[in-house]
Amino acid sequence: MTEVSFTLNATPVVITDDGCSLLEALRDQAGIRSAKDGCSPQGQCGCCTVWVDGQPRVSCVTPVARVRGRSVTTIEGLDPEVSAGWANALCQTGGSQCGFCTPGIVMRLAAAKSLDTDTVNQALLAHLCRCTGWQTVLEATELMSPQRRQVSLVSADSARDFAAAERRAAIEGGTPQNVSAAIALGRGGFAEDTAPADALVAMLGEDGEWVVAESVAAARRLAGKVQGRRTTQPPTWPIAIPEGEWARTLRTTWVEPAYLEPDASWCVPGGEPASSLGNGGAFGGKTGSELGSIARRLADEHQRPVRVLLAREDSVRRGAKRPPIAAGVRADGSGVIRVARTTGVRSLITSVAPLLHVEEVEIAGPATSLALRGAGWMEAALLMSSLRDHDEIVAPSGATASAAIGVDGTVRVSVQCGDPLDEVVLRSYCIGAAHMAIGWVRSEALAIDTDGVPLDLTMRSFGVLRAVDTPAIDVEIVPSSGPPVNGSDAVFAAVAAAAWRAADFASTVPIAR
Repeated sequence: MTEVSFTLNATPVVITDDGCSLLEALRDQAGIRSAKDGCSPQGQCGCCTVWVDGQPRVSCVTPVARVRGRSVTTIEGLDPEVSAGWANALCQTGGSQCGFCTPGIVMRLAAAKSLDTDTVNQALLAHLCRCTGWQTVLEATELMSPQRRQVSLVSADSARDFAAAERRAAIEGGTPQNVSAAIALGRGGFAEDTAPADALVAMLGEDGEWVVAESVAAARRLAGKVQGRRTTQPPTWPIAIPEGEWARTLRTTWVEPAYLEPDASWCVPGGEPASSLGNGGAFGGKTGSELGSIARRLADEHQRPVRVLLAREDSVRRGAKRPPIAAGVRADGSGVIRVARTTGVRSLITSVAPLLHVEEVEIAGPATSLALRGAGWMEAALLMSSLRDHDEIVAPSGATASAAIGVDGTVRVSVQCGDPLDEVVLRSYCIGAAHMAIGWVRSEALAIDTDGVPLDLTMRSFGVLRAVDTPAIDVEIVPSSGPPVNGSDAVFAAVAAAAWRAADFASTVPIAR
């Protein structure tokens, strides 16, 4: 091992080079946790963006040796006025939900020579975000433009009730969530960020056993980690449409939840493990995570704190997916829906489509879960909506949403979900849900081999819509006197129904794959 000297946020530092990346050196040796590891390390999500000699760089694929003698800047090294401006702007627009992606986005945009539309769109090509649906991020860049910058530097959030905002965020995300300007700077309290500095690191080996080492770089070597790839195999639709005369038919395939924060937990000997949900629920994608119990077992076994991490590839292989379906419906709403066998799916589907006969089928593939946003009932509601001349959805929560897509591509959404509590947070979640719904209909798919093992293992292979591919989304929040309930799931279903209608009710989704 050798030593690498460079300047970090204007302070000289010396880092031990054990073959680590710049990101690993920043997080594990310098204690800088604002730069996030979202694709571990594929260089595809942008969450780890920092400056090297003033230019944005993806630090997860930059060997630390390459910055010898150079200047590295993280979000902590920005001019405080600049970082505060971006934090306030993103908080005001709802451009940060969990806050995992936004530090990298801020570093990219803060380096831009201008914030005109073309420059921002080009900059955001290097980034992925699952929460915000991009529009709120673009709105934050408008606040930071030279003409409006003073608006964002003086926070307009002083009149907001952040307790109410956090309550709405928890209702939409399914788990407690912090809301403040600081969240946009990466201070959401994720498990990977709060682990003790002396914690061992555990990762899955190629043989499926957990290996433990002193650092992330060492654990990856010991695990024999092989970089994930995007397969050349096309996605398949695993369930056949039932035979019959149908007004509508629909087949769906495997979809990756694609939350940006990989599963992680940590525990001290005899302690309680940190939640892998972090500062958001990953839209149900981590509900069944086993990492907490593994962290507790390994901490007790080694009598030291242990961080347990899933590489992106392992998150894809082990994480639950929404169950694929194949269905045919008649004009009166009766019909047959075949669905991958999933506990509770039958009653959930019939709660929104009582005339559908549900057939659960065994198929080779990843585990399935109804905890994922709208899983099971959304597909049934989509079919029922297609038989009407408008796309209005009543979700199991009791929320109502309607959606339409204009000739210019603009998505117009109306949602009623009780007391809004905080319209900024609610609007942000609804825009994010609309982004997810459009991607689900148009582009998102996950190729699976004949044994049911995912083949697409990179962030860019899942088909998540980029900022430049996302249409404008107009959200109308209709207040009511009822108690607050989840509204973004209803928006997800309504926008998916509208996007499917715009695609002339294609029999298979996504239509572009």
